[in-house]
Amino acid sequence: METTNSNKLALAVLGTLLATMALGIFSSAIFAPHKANKAGYALPAAEEGAPAAAPPAAAPDDPLPGLLAKADAKKGESDTKPCQACHSFDKGGPAKVGPPLYGVVGRPVASIAGFAYSDVLKGMGGDWTYDRIFTFIKSPKTMEPGTKMTFPGESEEHKRADILAYLQTLSDSPVPFPK
Repeated sequence: METTNSNKLALAVLGTLLATMALGIFSSAIFAPHKANKAGYALPAAEEGAPAAAPPAAAPDDPLPGLLAKADAKKGESDTKPCQACHSFDKGGPAKVGPPLYGVVGRPVASIAGFAYSDVLKGMGGDWTYDRIFTFIKSPKTMEPGTKMTFPGESEEHKRADILAYLQTLSDSPVPFPK
């Protein structure tokens, strides 16, 4: 008697599941959604003879001297946290994945003896100036395609200026900011 009741219960559960699945298949066949041939919506075309709207003018970058005048070296120190994974900021610090950055402003590009600079940086020439560093850390791969530096860049101008203010403090004879 016990077996018959459990069989009836199992049959009822399985029958209900089978009926639910059949109902889903049947309703999908009847109410199939219309699929568009082309994704998206048609947009109205511009009226003929109407002047095209001018793209908004890009905000000009603040001149570097103005940004440096407002820069905060303490904020710059905290903004260099990602840099510290690859660079040493200590006087006489070792080369890590990247060269040490103590006294970098005013130093010739690719000048740390024994460090394996990319050919692009070796051929760059000149000294590291505030303007050059400001542009470089915005997007190293854009300024010098082929550089080994994997840092994607810092897009915020005020953060780059803060970093430069911090780098100015890392020198025995700091280079003054440009006027």
